[in-house]
Amino acid sequence: MSGGFTQLNQAPTSYSKSTFGNGIDALTCASGGSPIQSGIEETNKDLSATAGNIAVLILSDGHHLDSDGVKEMQSLKQKYGDRLCVYSVWVGNAEERSGITLLNQLSNIAGCGYGVTADSISGPEHMASFVKSIFLKSGAADCSTLDGDKDGVNDCNDKCPNTLPGVPVSITGCWIVDVKFDFDKYNIKPEYFGNLDNAAQKIKDHPEKQIEVQGHTDNVGSFNYNQKLSERRANAVKKYLIEGSGRTDITSRGFSFTRPIDTNETEAGRANNRRVQLEIEGKPQQPLNPQ
Repeated sequence: MSGGFTQLNQAPTSYSKSTFGNGIDALTCASGGSPIQSGIEETNKDLSATAGNIAVLILSDGHHLDSDGVKEMQSLKQKYGDRLCVYSVWVGNAEERSGITLLNQLSNIAGCGYGVTADSISGPEHMASFVKSIFLKSGAADCSTLDGDKDGVNDCNDKCPNTLPGVPVSITGCWIVDVKFDFDKYNIKPEYFGNLDNAAQKIKDHPEKQIEVQGHTDNVGSFNYNQKLSERRANAVKKYLIEGSGRTDITSRGFSFTRPIDTNETEAGRANNRRVQLEIEGKPQQPLNPQ
């Protein structure tokens, strides 16, 4: 891609060694700028006739782009939903490391995927592991007979398969830590102190589990403003949990308005989206969707 134009090297088709090899052989070197906006827009069109899961892989320095691609990635996520995962390989120079944050932001919007640097996958073993994590998955046992985290929800229906023992869970097996925020606020209301006190005790009882607090907003206002607001909400709850559990290794992260659990078309829906949730060792603890 260069000069604002994109090129589809090969239309989506069923996999075969020959077509895959021909597609690789037909690749040409890219030059010029990085039209991430155009690239994502055209990817949206190119994938429209496909079925099944989708892995979008972006190779870029993430630096001096024509746009940050946020709006286009949100459109891609809206169209393909849970089918979509977005991965990135950062190929920049030392002075362009800010591009890593932008590329990771695109994966965050998708809600699936992650970013790596080219150096981190330069060896054959690391490259093989990266490719395997994107395109392959192992066969699974009959999940209806399994309950890995012993929360009473079988693994087929468990959307949060790493819940701490004994915590209250939703019908989808997710730890319910119900903390909502007023519009444009990040202070914790007293009505939620009890929930957080119970959560802090469970976290204290399980020091072997890594906990991340994740902050979220509704979609009123800009992405950047809500990003900072979501980080403040996550930090407020993190501070409360640290004080209650004595754990100093709790981390926090904000997601702006990229991961709603309810519609943003109504006040009630927006109120549900102004929340925090917990993630345990990389497994999200998503509250029960109110819809």
